[in-house]
Amino acid sequence: MSSLPTPIDLLPHRDPFLLVDELVAIEPGTSATGIWRLTGEEYFFAGHFPGRPTLPGVLMCESIAQVGACAVLADPRFAGKLPLFGGLDGARFRRQVVPGDELTIEVELGRMSARAGKGSGRVLVGGEVATSCDLMFVFADA
Repeated sequence: MSSLPTPIDLLPHRDPFLLVDELVAIEPGTSATGIWRLTGEEYFFAGHFPGRPTLPGVLMCESIAQVGACAVLADPRFAGKLPLFGGLDGARFRRQVVPGDELTIEVELGRMSARAGKGSGRVLVGGEVATSCDLMFVFADA
């Protein structure tokens, strides 16, 4: 059994903007599933919102993008590339996410070329969809 790469092995992101703790499944160039555990100590909870800490929806979309980037960058065809946001469509925020929640982030990649690609993803908490969106990305040299 081969071990999975870590997000740090694949992504250039680092704390405080690495929004996935581990990968639990990856099919290079096709899909990935990651986990993000919220401790409550994250920098954004202090101001979003005082007395009612809530994970900003845009950060859930970013976590979907990061897990998707893991699937892309695990594919040798995209070595030396950096997938950057080209667009975000159909974002839906269906439940509040709070300190202590564990997010399961699932991403399926769609069409990809040498210059760009598409994917869709969702964040689940306790098996319930919290966020979903479609992503478009373009490749830059890393």
